[in-house]
Amino acid sequence: MEKDDTYTKDGTVDYKGNPANKKKTGTWKACPYILGTECCERLAYYGMSTNLVLYFKHRLNQHNTTAANNVSNWGGTCYITPLIGAFVADAYLGRYWTIACFSSIYVIGMTLLTLSASVSGLKPTCYTKEKCHATDAQSAVCFTALYLIALGTGGIKPCVSSYGADQFDDADDSEKKSKSSFFNWFYFSINIGALIASSLLVWIQDNVGWGWGFGIPAVAMAIAVLSFFSGTRLYRNQKPGGSPLTRICQVVVASFRNYQVKVPEDKSLLYETADAESNIRGSRKLDHTNDLRFFDKAAAVETQSDDTKGRDNPWKLCTVTQVEELKAIIRLLPIWATGIIISTVYNQMGTLFVLQGAAMDTRVGSSSFKIPPASLSIFDTLSVIFWVPVYDRIIVPVTRKFTGHKNGLTQLQRMGIGLFISIFAMIAAATLEIVRLGIVRRHNYYELEEVPISIFWQVPQYFIIGCAEVFTFIGQLEFFYEQAPDAMRSLSSALSLTTNALGNYLSSLLVTIVTRISTRNGKLGWIPDNLNYGHLDYFFWLLAVLSVLNLGVFLLVAKWYTYKRPVGTLR
Repeated sequence: MEKDDTYTKDGTVDYKGNPANKKKTGTWKACPYILGTECCERLAYYGMSTNLVLYFKHRLNQHNTTAANNVSNWGGTCYITPLIGAFVADAYLGRYWTIACFSSIYVIGMTLLTLSASVSGLKPTCYTKEKCHATDAQSAVCFTALYLIALGTGGIKPCVSSYGADQFDDADDSEKKSKSSFFNWFYFSINIGALIASSLLVWIQDNVGWGWGFGIPAVAMAIAVLSFFSGTRLYRNQKPGGSPLTRICQVVVASFRNYQVKVPEDKSLLYETADAESNIRGSRKLDHTNDLRFFDKAAAVETQSDDTKGRDNPWKLCTVTQVEELKAIIRLLPIWATGIIISTVYNQMGTLFVLQGAAMDTRVGSSSFKIPPASLSIFDTLSVIFWVPVYDRIIVPVTRKFTGHKNGLTQLQRMGIGLFISIFAMIAAATLEIVRLGIVRRHNYYELEEVPISIFWQVPQYFIIGCAEVFTFIGQLEFFYEQAPDAMRSLSSALSLTTNALGNYLSSLLVTIVTRISTRNGKLGWIPDNLNYGHLDYFFWLLAVLSVLNLGVFLLVAKWYTYKRPVGTLR
């Protein structure tokens, strides 16, 4: 009995590999180190990436559409590589060592990027502040550094949020309640880093130099690594459960091999281990569900008199838990797909919002001080910093009284509200562009680099996106962690992050298609180098329409979603 009160029941171990002591490890004792790591890593990432579109335009001498697409494609890669990191974490290294190893690659990439912007011969030759020439070799060094960073972040993004959630025991009601709050404060720490990046670091890049502007994020990343290692003795660690992709493939293969086997009406006759523990390390048993019944064939025993030989071959016979792992991932996919459009909307902050802001009056009041266009993303960050405590301390307790749900809103309800809110961000951006172009046409301001309308009119669109983030993105973090099979949580977190990757790629694809169609017959198109001759508002309206359609699809798939049902104990 004493052991039950002293140690966690979710299979976690301490840094020595012993069962984790609840009083000495995990919970909020360990979280400050994880949150500090994420804050510094996000400061490094956003400090380097927020203004990247202008670095490409002014330092690498790229056109608007080329710069926007390069940022989108690189950003997309940053959210695809988590699939690599997640596989390594779940199958072999565990989350702790995956974060540690990939962080070193991240630091190398940040260092190389700093050198490419500050060392003579590696940095582009500049004649004026906005007129530079970069050789192919210099551009190659820059992009090599950026894609090393993309690889490094692939081991951190899918693991840090899951690793933080691992510090709370699912079998302990009080700790499980704190886990939901952790995701809110995790996202809060992300935006503290982003706040510093989008204000101080963007200003340094525009006014001091790109060497310092990239060098400070490199130092921040080194601090992130130190913060992470500092909490080693306090962490709870989940053991890697073996290759999740192999287990998925085994279910698919066994289902087709057993396609002639009839699935029994009594689901208790499906194959499962006899004891309370799952045969998958780090995973509880999962209760059988009635959908996707074809895959039940993988757990169907051909005859009750079969000897045990076939049961030792997972490519022919799988446990119910293994089948339910695959079902859980398949059920997540429609919800996952609806996250792509809002990620496309979100990623406009690093591309077209910045270009739109650069074509407006960037002065602060009547002073000569000019705010860097990329710094407007600070209002997205401030919105998140405002809404996270409001949601955690006000919205959750109030809605809990009406819904009876321990978190106030279900994760799917929370995500749906965010999708709805995001529509208004695009409406605000499109409306502002209509007003800006109206001023251009009335006063013949076509050749002005900065049209006399304050850049601060962009604040509403940034603030609305921040509000949508708190509902949808934090909801996604919690949903994909909770609904993932225990031994696939890094993979599931990586899956949720790929919506951001596909959002980047979709943004790039839409810009390419729109440019190709709108520039026919010699026209300048929607997004020319001089936006005063374009129709950026049309692009924002396009995203608004896609967001409305996406919300409709989400409501349909959310209605039919089946939640996973864990049973038994962890192995």
